[in-house]
Amino acid sequence: MTAPLPLAGIRVIEFSHMVMGPTCGMVLGDLGAEVIKVEPPGKGDRTRYLIASGAGFFPGLNRNKKSVRIDTEDSGELETLRRLIDTADVVIENFRPGGLDARGLGYEALSARNPRLIYLSLKGYLPGPYENRTALDEVVQMQAGLAYMTGPPGRPLRAGAPVNDMMGGMFGVIAIMGALRQRDATGQGQHLQSGLFENAAFLMSTTMLQQALSGQDPLPMPAGRRSWGVYDVFDTRDGGQIFIGVVTDRQWEIFLRELGEPVLDNPDYATNTERAKRRETLIPLVQSLLVKHDIAALETMCERAGLPFSRIAKPWDLFDDPHLKANGGLLTVTLPDGRRASVPALPIQFGADRLGVRLDLPRIGEHDEEILSPLRTPSDAA
Repeated sequence: MTAPLPLAGIRVIEFSHMVMGPTCGMVLGDLGAEVIKVEPPGKGDRTRYLIASGAGFFPGLNRNKKSVRIDTEDSGELETLRRLIDTADVVIENFRPGGLDARGLGYEALSARNPRLIYLSLKGYLPGPYENRTALDEVVQMQAGLAYMTGPPGRPLRAGAPVNDMMGGMFGVIAIMGALRQRDATGQGQHLQSGLFENAAFLMSTTMLQQALSGQDPLPMPAGRRSWGVYDVFDTRDGGQIFIGVVTDRQWEIFLRELGEPVLDNPDYATNTERAKRRETLIPLVQSLLVKHDIAALETMCERAGLPFSRIAKPWDLFDDPHLKANGGLLTVTLPDGRRASVPALPIQFGADRLGVRLDLPRIGEHDEEILSPLRTPSDAA
C-alpha cells in the first residue's frame, strides 16, 4: 500500500498458540501493527511442530509477526517482559483463565503499569457457568448446534475448517479496534474478551430465529427444506460436480431459456414457492437434464446467464485459482523446510490495495536482539 497501513504505530504483544490467538495477531499484523509473538525458550510455540490437520496452523497464521523468546519462569526475563509490555498498546492471550495472572501478567497488574493498555483474552467461554471449562472448536460446534445442522440427521459433523477459532480471533480484532477508538477519547485501556462458544452461538442466530418464527425445529442442512427450488449439487456427464442456484423467478426464466428443455416449462414450477414445494421431484428431473452436459459447458452457460454456480473444488485447488492469483488474493510465505507456498490474503481491500506480507514467518527468537536487548539491564543478566 502507498498510504500508511491502518494500524501502523500500534504495538501488540501476543501470548498465544494454536488458532484463535494467532488469527487475531495475524490480522492485526496484516493491518500494519507491530506484532511481537512471545515464545517459550527452546522449541518455542508448540504449534510449530503439529502434524496432520494441525500442520498448517503455524505457517497459515503467523505472518507479519516478530518472535522473541522469554522464559516467564525466570524473574529477570519476566521483568524484561513487563518492560516490553510497558511499551505496548495491546496484549492478546489465549491461555486458560488465570494462567497469566499467576505470573503477574494479568490485566490488573499490567494496566497498573500501563493504564493505556488494551488487553484481550481469547477464551473458550465468556464469564458464566461454563467459564472454566476447556473448550475446543469442535466442542463448541457440538454445544451450539452447528455440528447438528451440518451433518445428516443423527450424524453431527464439525465444519471442515476451524471456523470458530478463526472467527473468534477476528471478533477479538473488532473489539481491539473499538477499544483503540475509545482510548482516543478517554486515554484509558481496558480488558476485552472474545469467546469461542459465544462465537458458535452467534453463527446459529438465523437458525434460532427460523425456529422461533416457524415454531418448528429446522432439520439439519443435508435434510432440511430449502427456500429455493433449484439449489443443489449436480453430477455432470464427464464425472464432475457443480453447484447451481436458481433463487428468483427471473433466474428460473433464464435457466429455462439457456437449458432449452421444454419439460421444465411447467406451471407446477412457475414460481419459486411452487418449485421449493416440489423439490423432491424437481431436483431429480433437473439432474437428469444437466447430466447430459460436461461441467465446462454448464459453467459457460451459468456465467453467460449470470446464474450462481461453482464446480466442487478442493482447498488445494486454490493454489492455482485464477481469480485469487490475478487480484493479490494469494500471499507467499516460506515454510519451515525452506519451500515457498501460497496462502490466502485477508478478504478485504483498501481502495485498489490488498494487504500483503511485510514479515515472513519468524524463526524462533529471530527478533530477540532487536526487541529485547534495549530493555535488558546488567542486573537482569546477573
